[in-house]
Amino acid sequence: MISHWLAWAGCLRASHAPGLHTVVPFGPAENGSELGLESISNARDLGGLAGAGSRRVRHGRLYRSGNPALASVADIERLQGLALDAVVDFRSPGEKSADEAPFGQRFNWIAMPVLEGSMAMDVLMPRLRESTPEDVDAFMIGVYRDFPVRYRQVFGDFMRNAQSGKTLLYHCTAGKDRTGFASLLLLSALGVGQDDILANYLESNQRNARFNTQALERITQFGIRPEVMMPLLEVRASYLDASVQAIEVEYGSMDGFLRDGLDVDVEQLRAHYLEA
Repeated sequence: MISHWLAWAGCLRASHAPGLHTVVPFGPAENGSELGLESISNARDLGGLAGAGSRRVRHGRLYRSGNPALASVADIERLQGLALDAVVDFRSPGEKSADEAPFGQRFNWIAMPVLEGSMAMDVLMPRLRESTPEDVDAFMIGVYRDFPVRYRQVFGDFMRNAQSGKTLLYHCTAGKDRTGFASLLLLSALGVGQDDILANYLESNQRNARFNTQALERITQFGIRPEVMMPLLEVRASYLDASVQAIEVEYGSMDGFLRDGLDVDVEQLRAHYLEA
């Protein structure tokens, strides 16, 4: 269900009149000035984070973002300059539009849908109208608990793509939940400290701030209170902690999950993505 909530929120970013998409520009604070992008939200290079043995993550190899598929011409050129081997898309089919096809013609765009199959909008909207902030917060915690269990295979495929040493951009709609969990796995495998992983995760709140403000300004037309929407728009430490707890219950530790649950060769990943 969260995939459709995110897709609905994402539709506030662009005009969906037939044949026309108007991408709302994002300033440097929202899109990551280090990438020099105009219209792709929550984009950043993971390079520079301290990993195993005090070796830092290489710059220019691993990128995360919100949906890049309706990027400006300048952003497309910038992404092509990054020499990406693959772009991994965690969105479900219902979150995509036909207008995104040109992006797929320019990049090796790999679909790895997470949270696929959801409630119809005519069911979704009444549920949101009747929910409390606490209901939605609890729902999000449940979603994060599901990531390492229901979607273990998908995230295992993602990690194996990384293990081959590809230069990757990975994304969902807002670049915060599915992308945030994927970052937890990837950075944990690279030996990045938990405090730094959490800080990187929470950074989505700042980078998506402008979009979130716009979304909250417009949801009143659907009869949804802003305080109900906030748990969907924000990332919270309790969400990521729910994933970690689920992993510990099933596998004892993150190391156990990477090794036994995802079949990840941590040393191979580190050889690809950590500085010598």
